[in-house]
Amino acid sequence: MNRTRMSYMVATIVSFAALGALTMQPTLVMALPQQFTNTASTDPTTTTPTTTNPACGQVVAGNVTLTSNLNCGGDGLIVGADHTRINLNGYSIDGPGKDSSKVGIMIPATDDVEIVGPGALRNFQAGVLMTGAHHVKVSTLIAEDNQIAMFMTGTRDTTLSENIMKRNTIAMAAHSASGIDVESNLLTGNALAGVTLVNSFGSNIATNIIQGATNGIFIDPQSHDNAINSNTALKNVQDINNANGLPTNINHNDFADNNCQTATPSGMCKGT
Repeated sequence: MNRTRMSYMVATIVSFAALGALTMQPTLVMALPQQFTNTASTDPTTTTPTTTNPACGQVVAGNVTLTSNLNCGGDGLIVGADHTRINLNGYSIDGPGKDSSKVGIMIPATDDVEIVGPGALRNFQAGVLMTGAHHVKVSTLIAEDNQIAMFMTGTRDTTLSENIMKRNTIAMAAHSASGIDVESNLLTGNALAGVTLVNSFGSNIATNIIQGATNGIFIDPQSHDNAINSNTALKNVQDINNANGLPTNINHNDFADNNCQTATPSGMCKGT
C-alpha cells in the first residue's frame, strides 16, 4: 500500500470515528443517571464532591481518585459535570479490547476537565474521548493498545502534555477541533499515525517525539493555521505529511525546526 493511499485511510478512519462519537456517545451519556453522588463524599467546607474508588461505567464529577485498577467490560469513567478532575493515582483502566466500541474516559460537552497520571488507559476504542468539551487537560498518562489513544471532536482549547501513547492504531486524533496544544509527548509504535488533524485549526504541535508510524504527523487539506514546530519525528514511513503534498501556504500551516527525514511536501524537515 503506497503512502498516499495510507494517508487518506488515516483521515477516513478519523472522520468515520468522529461521526460515530457525535451520534452515539452523547446519547449514551444522556441515558445514564447522575450516579456519581452514590459513592461520593462531600467536604463540608466546599460544594465540590469527591469520589474515591469509582466503578466501571460510573458518571463522575468533582475530584475523583482511583484507589485500585479498573478492569472494565464496557466503558471506563464518564465525566458528568464541569470542573471535574480525575487522578489515576498510579492505577490503570483496562477495557474489553481496541476493536470494541468502548471508551476509557469519556468527556462529553463539559468545561475545565483535567485528567492526570501517573496511570494507564488500555484496550479501548478510545482511551480518552472528548466530544464538544472545552478547556480539557490530559497529562502524564500512558495510553496503549487502543484504537485511538486520545480523540477530540468538536473541542476547543485542549492541552495534551507529557503523555506516553504507544502501540495504538492512532495516537492522537482531532476532528473539527481548535486550539489544541500538544507538547512534550512520546508517541511510539502507533500503526497508522502519531498525530492526525482533520478539519482542525489554530493548534500547536511542539516538542513531541514521534516514531514508528506510517505517518508521524498528518494534517489534512481542511486543517489550517496550525503550528508544527520543534518535533522529533523519525523512523516513520512518512515523518511529516501536509495533506499528501499540499503546499503549506495553501492551508496556512507553519512547520519549523522539526527534526525529521521524510516529509511531504519536501522542505519541512530541519536542515532541508
